[in-house]
Amino acid sequence: QVQLVESGGGLAQPGRSLRLSCAASARILSIVYMGWYRQAPGKQRELVASIRSGAETNYADSVKGRFTISGDNAKNTIDLQMNSLKPEDTAVYYCMQRSIGNIYWGRGTQVTVSS
Repeated sequence: QVQLVESGGGLAQPGRSLRLSCAASARILSIVYMGWYRQAPGKQRELVASIRSGAETNYADSVKGRFTISGDNAKNTIDLQMNSLKPEDTAVYYCMQRSIGNIYWGRGTQVTVSS
């Protein structure tokens, strides 16, 4: 069973940066979509950023200009560079990779933005 493992979360002060990474425990073939999602306490999980077909990126309005997603289909890795962090970015962040016929989720990594 392929597992996705996130890393890089933690505590950051407002205005600072964090970089999240996600790696698969085994090779996933034919990736068509890779994304980062987040879920804050009491809220639904929401899309943060995604890459489709290895090139087309999409960002939530709340993170545009601050976050950058990058991915490597061959290595099954996704990164999320988060700059100018705000307290409202506090959430558990999950990576997701979708191939033809399968969807894989990580267990999440906590990001807390607080002074």
